[in-house]
Amino acid sequence: MNYKETYEKWLNNDFFDEATREELRLIRDNEEEIEDRFYQELAFGTAGLRGKLGVGTNRMNDYTVAKASQAFADTINEGGDEARDRGVTICYDVRHKSEDFAKIAAGVFAANGIKVYIYDEIQPTPVCSYTIRKLNSYAGVMITASHNPREYNGYKAYGSDGSQILEATAVKIQDYMKEYDDYSKIKRIEFNDGVEKGIIKYVDPKVIEDYIKEVLDCTINEDIDKNVKIVYTPLNGCGNKLVRKILEKRGFKNIYIVEEQENPDPDFTTVGYPNPEDPKAFRLSEELGKKKEAELLLATDPDSDRCAVEVRNNKGEYEFLTGNKIGSLLANYILTALKENSELPSDGAIVKTIVSTDLVNPIANSFGVDVYEVLTGFKNIYEIANEFERNGKGTFIFGFEESIGYNYKDFVRDKDAVNSAMLISEMTAYYKKKGKSLLDVLEEIYEKFGFYANEVQSIVLEGLDGANKIKRIMESIRTNPIKEVCNLKVKNIIDYQNDKTGLSKSNVLKYYLEDDSWFVLRPSGTEPKIKLYLNVIDETKDKAISKKDKIKDEVNKIINKVE
Repeated sequence: MNYKETYEKWLNNDFFDEATREELRLIRDNEEEIEDRFYQELAFGTAGLRGKLGVGTNRMNDYTVAKASQAFADTINEGGDEARDRGVTICYDVRHKSEDFAKIAAGVFAANGIKVYIYDEIQPTPVCSYTIRKLNSYAGVMITASHNPREYNGYKAYGSDGSQILEATAVKIQDYMKEYDDYSKIKRIEFNDGVEKGIIKYVDPKVIEDYIKEVLDCTINEDIDKNVKIVYTPLNGCGNKLVRKILEKRGFKNIYIVEEQENPDPDFTTVGYPNPEDPKAFRLSEELGKKKEAELLLATDPDSDRCAVEVRNNKGEYEFLTGNKIGSLLANYILTALKENSELPSDGAIVKTIVSTDLVNPIANSFGVDVYEVLTGFKNIYEIANEFERNGKGTFIFGFEESIGYNYKDFVRDKDAVNSAMLISEMTAYYKKKGKSLLDVLEEIYEKFGFYANEVQSIVLEGLDGANKIKRIMESIRTNPIKEVCNLKVKNIIDYQNDKTGLSKSNVLKYYLEDDSWFVLRPSGTEPKIKLYLNVIDETKDKAISKKDKIKDEVNKIINKVE
């Protein structure tokens, strides 16, 4: 069935509500819009579903959410009565339709005989992961589009270990979804009916209290300057209550909140694109920071699993620290403190993704700690912790990825901006007492281990044409491998789709150059873009940055030649 036939099927089917069909009538003469909404179904991958809000098979709406939930319910029901009784934990964020989607999912699970535990208000993603483990749930769902633009929403699926599902489970859910092209086959009850019957229950607030206690137990140093001035913005997302509460309980005395971005706003009016990886998200924080003479600016994304940082330099201006820099600083800080406190485990491990900086390697090695490399996504980072738990060998210390995601310990098995905000604040206050800023410490790390220049470039290619262009780029470079960049010969190519790396297959190409610099090409799994990651090391900052920029330009020329 082509996209136009699918459109007509939705338009003329009385099963779909009148508002849905009216939205379709309004685009009747817009062929491009019809194609974009119906040329494919939102695929259920290891990141679940993510897409623009609206009517259509390629959109997040009541029907696509119900379909995904029915397929997930079928997967859970393979576990029998035990799985149904342990049930599903559901959380949701501030976005348009998030609460509605959470309640639709709950109604589908309940109709399939699966118990549901749901919060009565917005919660950060790490709370979902924590609650799954705390309640011994069989699975979990977080309704969020993370840091995507306001037009998006999403559906993250979790397993019983509190980590997002891996590929085998995602494939199983996707296969079940094929059985529900007739949406009327989906089992569903009204949310309030499920609550009245006792199959849908609200989570006891004590679980949040326990989560706060465990985050506070991640304290590493008490000998810090708690007068450090911190500006925090939740970017109108979920982080406001918990981040503030943690910092206040931790004893920080000068916490300033960006008022315009304090409360939930699904339109993210004051920031536009709510991705704190983009320094533009710090505009209001910088204004408040200068008024208060703050040393540290913190920003969390809408579902508060990512944490971004700006630091005041000696000129009084703010410098954005990338996820690679913060990950390296936290790794160095945590390992140093654990060693000083005689708490460094003999079998400790740090886990990073294949696209994150190599700077953490010599840092960890200097403490006798192993570094594990995994595919992108915290589901892969915490699969190492899950393996340690299953095998009874190995201690997960810290995990991070370049996209401003970090976490210390494993009571939450996803990235956690609440925990990270506390540790970054503590780290800043610790070094302040020693007369140093994070920028000073970063320079010391470079002087010891070499200067690493990293960058991530996102090339946005939307729609069907964009998806096809991304496919052609990857096919072209696979067929015609790059042999030299900036007079540096390629010494090794890893194709994670075809090579026997020991990791799951993934559409990723990694090029190692003869000087140990590398770059990676990877289509995003959640957004319409292809990403170029660069990691360059040299003896000075200027040399490393210059080399990195030249490699980036040359790879872009190769990409741009693809028709």
